[in-house]
Amino acid sequence: MEIETKLQAMGLELPPPIKVPPDVKLPFSFVRIHDGFAYASGHGPQNTDGTVAGPFGKVGQDVTVVQGYESAKLVALSMLGSLKRELGDLDRIVAWTRVFGMVNCAPDFTKQPAVINGFSDLILELYGDEQGAHARSAVGMSSLPFNIPVEIEATVAIL
Repeated sequence: MEIETKLQAMGLELPPPIKVPPDVKLPFSFVRIHDGFAYASGHGPQNTDGTVAGPFGKVGQDVTVVQGYESAKLVALSMLGSLKRELGDLDRIVAWTRVFGMVNCAPDFTKQPAVINGFSDLILELYGDEQGAHARSAVGMSSLPFNIPVEIEATVAIL
């Protein structure tokens, strides 16, 4: 339980499963395990009660880069929560292999990597430079579900 001990020491808490409005249907798995990998669907920022976390809107217009960075950290916690529920133990993750970061941003915004760094920085802090190292994309989108500023999906190798 090394990763969970680190999270506690950092004062961070994994949220419960996401609470979406009653009219929203999510007919997919948040984590799919196959052949030694866990594929994490796109996750957004969550509050500790499981609700979708703000601020909402486009980075570079309604949301600052710093707020986007913090949202990306919340996405990491959301994803780690889903991975823990599926794997039972976050220490089963032996490598973060791929991260795909999407930023809801203004048309002329070009600092998507700085926003997604919030996710990458937390993963690297928790898992270290070897296990936490990952290939990554950080792209801009014209919109994201629920008007969240950041959505991220990932693939991890597991024991």
